[in-house]
Amino acid sequence: MNQPVLIAPSLMAANMLCLKDEVQAIQSAGADWLHLDIMDGHFVPNLTFGPDIISQLRPVCSLPFDVHLMVEPIELCIDLYHKAGADFITIHAEVTSDLRHHLGIIKTLGCKVGVSINPGTSVNAIAGVLDMVDQVLIMSVNPGFYGQTFMPSALDKVILLKKMRHDLGLNFYICVDGGVNFQNAPSIIAAGADVLVAGNSVFKQKNYKEAIEKLKHSS
Repeated sequence: MNQPVLIAPSLMAANMLCLKDEVQAIQSAGADWLHLDIMDGHFVPNLTFGPDIISQLRPVCSLPFDVHLMVEPIELCIDLYHKAGADFITIHAEVTSDLRHHLGIIKTLGCKVGVSINPGTSVNAIAGVLDMVDQVLIMSVNPGFYGQTFMPSALDKVILLKKMRHDLGLNFYICVDGGVNFQNAPSIIAAGADVLVAGNSVFKQKNYKEAIEKLKHSS
């Protein structure tokens, strides 16, 4: 993909007391997507929010909703988040023994299809489904909490994934999620990432527009 990097602020880092204002603020500031981390307290040791919050935010924000499901069992959730207003639905390779089947469900519903891998999972684990996906989300922290330190090993995965995408003639987004900041964004972009998921680096800054622009033009 030859296009400017996209910035997807992670709502988990927003002020939960005023979500409507927060999503409208990052939209006005130039965000490309809104990243929504769904955690179940089972697959990851934390809870965030569910489909009701997403469905209430949907009418007040026109950004693509990038829903990242960190839940299991996954069978019970995909349709709920589709109905809530997801544009992208990303599931983890680690939660299913039939990844192709569950990605197919997302595609059948008409959502963009995403697959994610944890830091301990190899890119080769998803090689067989790359032809089905619209994005691959590389976790550069252990999923569950924002504010963790970026794991440099994610860069090797991005480089490999970019090569695989080229060799296979595919066109999915390569996304990086976890610990993305102004210092490491240039190396992440240089490795081949198309989308940066950013929590603190947007929502904990005084000026959202300046933060988004700084991340977007880090290369």
